[in-house]
Amino acid sequence: MTLTLLKLGGELLENDQKLAGMGRMVARAAGPLAIVHGGGREIDAALAELGIPKRQVDGLRVTDARTLDVVVSVLAGTVNTRFVAAINAAGGRAVGLTGADAGVAPVKKAPPHHATSGAVVDLGLVGEPARAAAPALVTMLVARGFVPVIACIGAAKNGQLFNVNADTLAGSLAARLGATRLVVAGGTPGVLDEEGLTIPALGPRDIRALVKSGTASAGMVAKLTACQAAARGGVKDVAIVDGRDTKTLGAFVGRRALDRTPFAGTRITP
Repeated sequence: MTLTLLKLGGELLENDQKLAGMGRMVARAAGPLAIVHGGGREIDAALAELGIPKRQVDGLRVTDARTLDVVVSVLAGTVNTRFVAAINAAGGRAVGLTGADAGVAPVKKAPPHHATSGAVVDLGLVGEPARAAAPALVTMLVARGFVPVIACIGAAKNGQLFNVNADTLAGSLAARLGATRLVVAGGTPGVLDEEGLTIPALGPRDIRALVKSGTASAGMVAKLTACQAAARGGVKDVAIVDGRDTKTLGAFVGRRALDRTPFAGTRITP
């Protein structure tokens, strides 16, 4: 089955106008589609309201128990529900999920993170995807014409919830599902070089050079790592694109092959 896994940055879903536009895009998208979304800015705002300090390393959120409670509340209780409602209001058939549902995203505690700065950091209650078969629930929903919309929360075997980086979850899930395409959409027109111009394609050696030079931002490092994992996992077409223009994004998601059609963004090659 041809499937596109679309990862949407939380900045694309943070107000009613953006939700409505993205909801229309998803409702009109051609072909089987599953979505993973973040919600970083809304999590930051909720943490600030509660006086809980924010800490990130290379785009990964260091998560203690209080932060995890906020992450779960915002992602599953606010962003996911509002987005699902927007898609369905536009005529779509969206179903809201988290990675904790029926083996959608089994995880284990992430090991200490070796940061680009050279520091070794314990990320706390942050999960990394565990090896698992394709999630039957997502496969079934997609086969029946539904659009699974997945918040980036995972669960370990003992039921412990973990915060999971949305890009990391998307890359892993795309490979597990045997997706044809992974599209990572955010608020920038792909991966940018030192002059702010979009780089059309990147291979592993190029990515290592970008990270080492510091040209790739902390958040982009996480995206690039996730995209590489998906490409190594057999996902044929992997790209980082600008998600702010929903019309262009919708057309892009529906394309049959990235290598046959010009597009605005960065293609990641294995």
